[in-house]
Amino acid sequence: MIEGVRMLHLLLLRYTGSERDAQPYVAGHVRFLERHHQQGTFLVSGQTVPSTEGGAILAHAVDRETVQRIVAEDPFVVAGVATYTVTTIDPGRVHPALADLLGRTT
Repeated sequence: MIEGVRMLHLLLLRYTGSERDAQPYVAGHVRFLERHHQQGTFLVSGQTVPSTEGGAILAHAVDRETVQRIVAEDPFVVAGVATYTVTTIDPGRVHPALADLLGRTT
């Protein structure tokens, strides 16, 4: 097993300007999200409330270095209209619905 594979990563996306500045890159960002959801890396993604703040993603099955490389490829980041903060979590307690997914016992 790769170090950190069972870790979770909370990815907080924040716009560097306005939500309007990001608008031209939304289609590419959605393709980015869909690709990583299909690959199984992203478990959950969505806009913050209010949406003007950005968004959040819960990722797993990769180490921190890989997740940092992934977020650097987001069209929002490439265009300079958003940045990510990555917080890595080593789950200590896990809901039974997630235990198998994370390789943990409840």
